[in-house]
Amino acid sequence: MKKINLPKISGQPEKNQNRNASRRGSYSLIITAVAAALVIIANVFMSALPVNLTKYDISSAKLYSITSNTKVVVNALEQDVTIYWVVQSGEEDDVIENLLAKYESLSDHIKVVKKNPDVYPTFAEQYTDESVENNSLIVESGERSRFVAYSDIYVQETDMYSYSYTTSFDGEGAVTSAIDYVVNEEQPQLYLLEGHGEAELPSTFSQQIEKENIEVSDLSLLTVDKVPEEADAVMIYAPESDISEEEKEMLAEYVEGGGKLLVMAGPVEDKTLDHLYSLLSDYGIETKEGIVIESDGEHFVSGAQYVLIPDMADDDITNSLIESNYSVIMPISLGLIVPESSKKGTVTSLLTTTDAAYSKIAGYDLDTYEKEEGDIDGPFSVGVKVENAKEGQMVWFSSSEFLSDAYNAYSSGANGDLAMNALSSLIGESEAMAIRSKSLNYNYLTISDSTASLLKVLMIGAFPLIYLGVGIGITVRRRSVQNEKS
Repeated sequence: MKKINLPKISGQPEKNQNRNASRRGSYSLIITAVAAALVIIANVFMSALPVNLTKYDISSAKLYSITSNTKVVVNALEQDVTIYWVVQSGEEDDVIENLLAKYESLSDHIKVVKKNPDVYPTFAEQYTDESVENNSLIVESGERSRFVAYSDIYVQETDMYSYSYTTSFDGEGAVTSAIDYVVNEEQPQLYLLEGHGEAELPSTFSQQIEKENIEVSDLSLLTVDKVPEEADAVMIYAPESDISEEEKEMLAEYVEGGGKLLVMAGPVEDKTLDHLYSLLSDYGIETKEGIVIESDGEHFVSGAQYVLIPDMADDDITNSLIESNYSVIMPISLGLIVPESSKKGTVTSLLTTTDAAYSKIAGYDLDTYEKEEGDIDGPFSVGVKVENAKEGQMVWFSSSEFLSDAYNAYSSGANGDLAMNALSSLIGESEAMAIRSKSLNYNYLTISDSTASLLKVLMIGAFPLIYLGVGIGITVRRRSVQNEKS
């Protein structure tokens, strides 16, 4: 019988299987390589984005955020500003670095340049005679410059209640103030009335005025015929005696002509301020004799019913404090009655007591907080704003003490911010309303530079390589299993 030779076909499927397995392994390897490349590209792309798009502030004090006030100042820049960061290599403060990166990302007009004092030992001498610590700044534009010391950025103050030091970060306020200063040759002019026993401005408020680049000059109305035309605002702070009728007429004429007046004047012991108070009565505002006492327990400081915690009305001057849940404290206040309407202008009550308040006509001679016969029923205003048809404005707080450093500290700075907001509003610098410093008296997570470097290596290098290695391992294992089966 003839032998039939059948074709051998058993080896062909094995070759096809090996070829398919090899092809699948190659695809897996390519996909792994592409994925790793995409991860690296994404990291490079993210690192190139502005810091405000890649870093988010989750700190309770918003330590790494900047306010809308700063954005208004920076976005209005029309000339270049250079911020020199005087710091030795390796001594850079992370918070300051983050802050400066945000300024640089907000405007093409801002450039940050590091100056290592080891390399440029005499650089800072051309700008300041002060001792220059690491992480100090010099802000320059054209011929104008301002030195911002490290102690102006991290501010230490004495806590009079705990007899300890508190530290706050005021980097944004200091840098924004410096930028505003170097790009504006003409600064707002504030005139302080003198000649009536006016108190010296409290140090905290004086520092706020200086930070807002407001130039302060003394004004005696006894030696002039009218308020100087260059005055952006006139301020009367805690007078002990009354102004004259002639001075009152000059001030009234100034406001009626479009001038701005800020007054902080409350009850005076054994004296009256009739001529000064007549500036209010011209607009229908009544002043009540005595010292306001509050009997609503939620509206006065415990144990001191004359230290009021008034309600704040919605207004450009008060809104920032209301939104941040701050309370203003008004000690030893004069009661004001605001009319429903005024023929000479618009009167707005900014700070108001409750209906339970009353004015003790005994004034400084009071010997009880209890309401007595003759005491005047409330409610009262203890802060008002007046506006007239010619854009003249007057803001009046009926306490001479509320700006003192002690009461300002007791209000957590709200009193000073309120006064600063009022002044900024009057001089037309609403974007300069107080930029609060940020307290550092809390615990937050700090990542060292070495830890940050390790994380970068892991995220950019190690994890993609591990992913690639796992892919290669899977491919090799599959090939090994297939070879064993064959």
